[in-house]
Order: sequence, then structure tokens, then C-alpha cells
Amino acid sequence: MNKERLMKVLLGGVVSEKSANVAESNQVIFRVASDATKPEIRRAVELMFDVDVESVHVLNVKGKSKRFGQMQGKRSDWRKAYVRLKEGQDIDLMPGA
Repeated sequence: MNKERLMKVLLGGVVSEKSANVAESNQVIFRVASDATKPEIRRAVELMFDVDVESVHVLNVKGKSKRFGQMQGKRSDWRKAYVRLKEGQDIDLMPGA
């Protein structure tokens, strides 16, 4: 895996009430590329944040169906990863908050 690919794997952090709850158990949630694999996600997090990753769990999120007046639409499907960090490691997705 080259560095260019690893830099494109993580699309952003997920900031929600659930992500705040899992942060207490040393986990961080990321939005990742739809074709990303667990080893790629592990290496990307270790490269970008200089932390040790214990495990990675990945799931596909289906896009919601939406209506715009009479037009029926659908949001894009996306993929998210729950990354468990080793004890003593930390990633701050909201600096200054």
C-alpha cells in the first residue's frame, strides 16, 4: 500500500452523540472510502495520527430516501469504521472544543 492510497482512505471523522459515547471505550469513528479494507484503514490511522490501533470494525451505511416536493431522491451510501485504539492512545477530532 502506498502513501497516496492511505491518505485517501480516511474521509473524515464522525462527530455525533454515539461517537462521543464510544470514545469513552477508546474508540474513534471515521467516514472511510467505500472500497477501503480493514488493513488499509488501520495503516491510514496509524500513519496520519501516529497512534497504535488495536482493532477495526467496518460497516456500510445505507443512504436515506428523501423527497424534494414531488421528486423522490436518495442520499449516497457510505462506509464507516470503528477504530479501537490501544490503551493510553488518543485522537482528538474536535480540537479547541
